[in-house]
Amino acid sequence: MATFEQHIHPAPTTFLSKYIFSFDHKVIAKQFLWYGIFFLAVGGMMALMIRWTLAFPGEAFPIIGTMLFPDTHGVIPPDTYAMLFTMHGTIMIFYAITPILIGAFGNFCIPLMIGARDMVFPTLNMLSFWFAVLSAIILMSSLFTPLGAAAGGWTSYPTLSTVIGSPGVGQTLWALAIFVVGISSTLGAINYITTIIVLRAPGMGYFDMPLTVWGLWLTAILNAIFLPVLAAGVLLLIFDRVFGTTFFLAGAAATSGSGDPVLFQHVFWIFGHPEVYILILPAWGIVSDLLSFFARKPAFGMKATALSMTTITILSTLVYGHHMFTTQMSPLLTQSFMTLTMTISIPSAIFFANWLGTIWKGSIRFTSPMLFSLGVVFVFGLGGLTGLYLGTVTTDLYLHDTYFVVGHFHYTMAASVLLGGFGAIYFWMPKMFGVMMNECLAKVHFWLTMIGLNGIFMGMMIVGYAGMHRRIYNPFVYEYLQKLIPINTFITYSAILMGLSQFIFLYNFIHALLKGEKASDNPWEVGTLEWTIPSPAPHYNFKEIPVVKCGPHEFGNPNLKNGRDYQYQTEQLVEG
Repeated sequence: MATFEQHIHPAPTTFLSKYIFSFDHKVIAKQFLWYGIFFLAVGGMMALMIRWTLAFPGEAFPIIGTMLFPDTHGVIPPDTYAMLFTMHGTIMIFYAITPILIGAFGNFCIPLMIGARDMVFPTLNMLSFWFAVLSAIILMSSLFTPLGAAAGGWTSYPTLSTVIGSPGVGQTLWALAIFVVGISSTLGAINYITTIIVLRAPGMGYFDMPLTVWGLWLTAILNAIFLPVLAAGVLLLIFDRVFGTTFFLAGAAATSGSGDPVLFQHVFWIFGHPEVYILILPAWGIVSDLLSFFARKPAFGMKATALSMTTITILSTLVYGHHMFTTQMSPLLTQSFMTLTMTISIPSAIFFANWLGTIWKGSIRFTSPMLFSLGVVFVFGLGGLTGLYLGTVTTDLYLHDTYFVVGHFHYTMAASVLLGGFGAIYFWMPKMFGVMMNECLAKVHFWLTMIGLNGIFMGMMIVGYAGMHRRIYNPFVYEYLQKLIPINTFITYSAILMGLSQFIFLYNFIHALLKGEKASDNPWEVGTLEWTIPSPAPHYNFKEIPVVKCGPHEFGNPNLKNGRDYQYQTEQLVEG
């Protein structure tokens, strides 16, 4: 199967080559993990500031408010509020979720799960991380510019993001940072696609790959196709802001014959809707595997799940217009986008039913990775169902730009992806670092996170259905929204609970690294290739390239010996 000869390279000997400018996919994965966890904390703090403003308008943000906002005695001012929700969305999507699920677990899992010694382009891999670091430096530096960071929303629609709507340099730095992070993700995508195609172990067909690899592979394909579209859009925005061009200038079409703010929306959402699946596909793949591993039975309809994910990937390129029903789009076009959006729910329902089929009558082990996977099943089901109202023109016209959209988006993206990411961290922690995290603390972390998370996002959908629009500094100046103050207060208390519960995870993670129980080579009793080698994985991964004899979810075969209920992918069982 493998077409590239894979050598065992000598282990790095210097600190720089081992930990900083490493070519080892496992070290780069850890770099992306730390990077993503840091920005998860930054983005989470911004979210708490947004929620505080909505629950307690006019009150000082506690503890650090007076230090950050001395001119307003600790009260978050309106211009800063706009900056906070812009940076929160940007950081969570491009600098937290993407590095953790795609950067960390893409890098870590792909070579180990397909039986390769490293990525096919190690230098490109190292550069992808450092381009991400450069992008983060550019983005964070915008916070210290005279007029502050970008404040035009994470989508940065013109005219909010032109020099008229955002006169400071912060918005330009935002566009530049997105362009650079796009380079990082494109480099990674090329690496992932090529590695999976050419470095799969002998005997590993595409349907012998774990579904985690399927999810990461499909994500990489979408990234490689659509990130250049976003890059083109932000580059034209930079031209408008710096060089005075009129690509997105309102009214320019009437004078010079070119230029339209809605053009940016088209460019953004041509990327933006596939981006939803770019973020969720790795979580889907991970959850599909973990449900099988801890239900101790083969993944129900594995091929159908992989093909459903593939179908969704293809259809995701055709539905972007449902984000633009309120832009005076032709009714014929809205009907087409609505039909395509409804169509994408069919393969989604198939693989969701396959998840339930995997759990059904399984010998479930309620470990922390399994709890987080079951959490994804619950929150993604809610998120998917609520999306139907936004994909339908008549209901979207009312719900568009309300907190219902925010609740739906966070259920499908923030909740599903966050819980999937935590499940992955708990599951692969022994293989990454050779230690186990405390299971009791992990379960407390799960339940507190689930309670807080559902309080936040269900509350958002309730106030959105009641007509509360997002991105307004103080919605309660409108009399009809004043009755929603108690619900907003409840949402904020839920956000505080969820934020505090992450300290349990942080303590558990750091304590495991410093004093954690040493992990056995296969603590979860799973048969995929990464569990056939020592924990943590050696720098060369596999002394001998494994030969694959079966799929990744073989459980309960009566021919297994020694009381074992799982079969390694390298095992060939003899009947009888």
